[in-house]
Amino acid sequence: MNEIGTFDILGPNMIGPSSSHTAGALRIAFIAGKMVGRVKSARFVLYGSFARTYHGHGTDRALVGGILGYHPDDERIRDSFHYAEEAGIEISFEENFTDKEVFPNTVDIYLTGVDGDSMSLRGESIGGGNAVITRLNGVEVELTGNYCTMVVQHVDKKGTLAFVTTVLSAYDLNIGSLRLYRESRGKIAYAIIELDANVPEQVVNALKGIDAVINVLLVPAIHLD
Repeated sequence: MNEIGTFDILGPNMIGPSSSHTAGALRIAFIAGKMVGRVKSARFVLYGSFARTYHGHGTDRALVGGILGYHPDDERIRDSFHYAEEAGIEISFEENFTDKEVFPNTVDIYLTGVDGDSMSLRGESIGGGNAVITRLNGVEVELTGNYCTMVVQHVDKKGTLAFVTTVLSAYDLNIGSLRLYRESRGKIAYAIIELDANVPEQVVNALKGIDAVINVLLVPAIHLD
């Protein structure tokens, strides 16, 4: 028997009419924004019910608010387009009704940062304000944002993960979960590590000093109180 949580009945404390279409959408974009830092442009491709109802349910404003780093109960979400314009962020939306084999509340987000870095991810809003990232730069992953999460992008090379966990242990950081996803053997891989505490900047710098590590991204937990 599946457990029913409070948010399945009452919904989270949030701005917007729908936990799936607003709070869940915001969580996806929040994670994306944290992976780029200062965003220059954002393109959202919406599927299923997201594509059909995003104007009326405020999904578009929630996605923009997430990119700006807002939490689900932030009043600024209502005027997120205005704040994005003030920040000089170019925003665009596309509706995809062609691809049918996707989860109903799905969005692809393509971001470019002010420093020229770019990334893409796919997120699914799964109900109660919760979401899961299922694709990162074309690689199938699973990332929820329920915990402080470190994403280590690296070359799939022997000993790299062992070194990463050694560094985390040296800074007394406890790993809640660690999952490895890769394009293929010896190619680009992502270690998604959920931790019980925030990660100091020194840890990020230490990990970036490893030859096989390409980038280290931190996603703080977003709580639905």
